[in-house]
Amino acid sequence: MSKNTTHFTIREWSIDDRPREKMLIKGEQSLSNAELLALLIGSGNQGESAVHLMQRLLASVENNMAKLHKMALEKLMDWKGIGPAKAVKIKAALEIGKRIQLETPKEQLNCTRSIDAYRLFQPVLSFLEHEEFWVAYLNQQNRVIIHQCLSKGGIASTTVDVRLVLKKALEVGATALILAHNHPTGNLVPSQADRQLTAKIQKAAKVIDIQLLDHLIVSENGYFSFADENIL
Repeated sequence: MSKNTTHFTIREWSIDDRPREKMLIKGEQSLSNAELLALLIGSGNQGESAVHLMQRLLASVENNMAKLHKMALEKLMDWKGIGPAKAVKIKAALEIGKRIQLETPKEQLNCTRSIDAYRLFQPVLSFLEHEEFWVAYLNQQNRVIIHQCLSKGGIASTTVDVRLVLKKALEVGATALILAHNHPTGNLVPSQADRQLTAKIQKAAKVIDIQLLDHLIVSENGYFSFADENIL
């Protein structure tokens, strides 16, 4: 990564260009991602401002905040001017953003299309480095009652107990299910094991009059829907 060049300090900038003053005058929406992160860390290094440091950091992850969230603390601390305290602040802020997405009232979410299900699962599955298997339990109006992780695995696979999937469905009074798991490699093609598990859960759920609406494979590149591809 490139090292320092001569830059103006934030104090030498126009008032409108200083992140703190800019937020006070124009609101937080007026700030760029780099400026928001600069406010968190407070200072850059000897040769550059906090804003410029954050601009370079974001450029290293293609200006993708989700990829920055995935960056390990140790990698953040490789950057001159980012020590443990600043790295923790950056990671904490990005985690708060992720959790805000997860707190959207699920009782108001109606999953009638695969994109609806993707929006539900994307925050929890897209950028994991291991596989997780999640289930959304829906009522008769296809509104989400609850969604939860039922299994965590390694890089390539995870195991799922079909009995646990259906036990929870009966507990919450669900009439339909949507399955989802991630592929950390980014490959959205379902494996033979994915197909077999889907068929197994669909068959078992049908016995107790519960419908399997979809199974999504999620990655940071998008998603694959069994329903959209007429595999169910």
